Amino acid sequence: MNTFKRFTPPPVFEDEEKNRIAGLLNSILVFVIAITALVAPLLFAFTTPDNRLPLLILLIPFLLFQSAAYILLRRGYVAAAANIFLVVIGVAIFGSYLFSDIRSTGALLGLIIVIAFTTLLLRPRAILILLGIIILITLLATLSQMQGWFKPAFSQATNPLSNWISNSIVFVLASLGFYLSSLSLRQALDAASASRKRLEANNRELTALRDALEIRVQERTAALEKRASQLQAVSSVARAIASVQDLDALLPEITRLVSERFGFYHVGIFLLDETGEHAVLRAANSQGGWRMLNRKHQLKLDEKSIVGFATSRGEPRLASDVGTDSVFFNNPDLPDTRSEMALPLRVGRRVIGALDVQSTQPNAFTAEDIGALATLADQVAIAIENAHLFSQARKALRESEAMFGKYVRQEWNAFARRAVITGYLFDGKHTMPLEDRDKRDKTRVLPQTGRLTLEKDAKELIVPIRLQGQTIGYLEAKPKSGNRKWTQDDLALLEAAAERAALALENARLVDSAQRRASRERTIGEISSRLGALSDTETIMQAAVEELGRRIGGTAEVIFELEQET
Repeated sequence: MNTFKRFTPPPVFEDEEKNRIAGLLNSILVFVIAITALVAPLLFAFTTPDNRLPLLILLIPFLLFQSAAYILLRRGYVAAAANIFLVVIGVAIFGSYLFSDIRSTGALLGLIIVIAFTTLLLRPRAILILLGIIILITLLATLSQMQGWFKPAFSQATNPLSNWISNSIVFVLASLGFYLSSLSLRQALDAASASRKRLEANNRELTALRDALEIRVQERTAALEKRASQLQAVSSVARAIASVQDLDALLPEITRLVSERFGFYHVGIFLLDETGEHAVLRAANSQGGWRMLNRKHQLKLDEKSIVGFATSRGEPRLASDVGTDSVFFNNPDLPDTRSEMALPLRVGRRVIGALDVQSTQPNAFTAEDIGALATLADQVAIAIENAHLFSQARKALRESEAMFGKYVRQEWNAFARRAVITGYLFDGKHTMPLEDRDKRDKTRVLPQTGRLTLEKDAKELIVPIRLQGQTIGYLEAKPKSGNRKWTQDDLALLEAAAERAALALENARLVDSAQRRASRERTIGEISSRLGALSDTETIMQAAVEELGRRIGGTAEVIFELEQET
């Protein structure tokens, strides 16, 4: 069989069943054609002269049809080749059975050959059909011979060698069919066993992949949960520090929150000094950090320390194991540190300091930790800058308010000095000016509010008139006799009147100031116009003193004198 396969390899198809049938049919056809061609001369030689012609009638068409089946097989028509082969085998064997003695052993075994080959090449349903055909044909042949309708054309040979040859051919073909059936079954069993082993291997691989996937999912879930926890911690810290505007209160709060949310042993915040040459520790959460604060710990901006490296280079610096990091400086105030990381605090492109975090575990910082802490460092830098700007703005506001208050006070003092009448008094019937300011108590301290007089009976109720935080006057109410219990309505009325009076007085002062400024500018313009029309030095000096003396008026004396060279 291997020799036949080597010289006449079967055609190969993509369909596995078709490929199986083609391999079997290729071997069967080659074997049958070869055996028939080899044995035919022997049969012809040992057959009686009367039986030679029927033998030729059977053998020649048999070989022609089997060769045609083989050609169709090579061209890919597997089903047609199988059907032709089985039909030719069936016709030959059925014919030999019909025209032979029914008691012949070879005729009976020939039917088994058809069954064996049908089992190999067709579906199980074809075997049932073939069984019915065999039973029917053998029944017809038996009845025909019993009734004497025809006699067998091939009688049992008297030559024992001829019987041996014919029986041997039947045995060989039957054995071939059973051998191929067994081989096909063995191949099917081997294929099933191999498939089972592959399936088991695939199942083991799938189980391993599933376990690995579950582990990866668990790791990924843990990583996502940790990432979410870190982002939540960053968000909570950012919300907490956003509400603190005082820098001195903000920095310790940042170190406390970062230590609590991330579980770090030590958290410190370094800010650059005014010279920009040192990073000064401004806040810390650990006891060692507090000792460092008390001695005003600072680091030079160089690469000899982790904080100095991060601040000078503007890049994060990580020491996964401080025992092997050449940059790490052994700090006696923090003896339990095993890993440290410093992140620069950036505002735009400007580095204002560094966030220093330390852990008691080696290799405590993962890539996710670095990303979360970098985001946190940006939030901290923004909060520090906002607090700094808020402090500057508040300081500038206080200075502006102080300057404006001083300006308002100066302007109102000048306005009050120029005023002829500084107040009015209403006694219930008449309104009279307060002309004599010298008779007033100049040492009196004006109150900032009149609400204290509501707590008990008082002789008078005084409400200050305030403008931009400066007291420019007051409203005073007195009972006509004895003391009086002042009510909240009395106070509200006086305060409302004082507020509106302050605005009205300020408007009047501004109008007066504008008028005086306009008059002054007009006078300067008139004097400049007259002096500009003159060209003589003495005339200009004379006109200048006359105009100034006339404009100032009163008893003023004006002198115009040129400076001597000496």
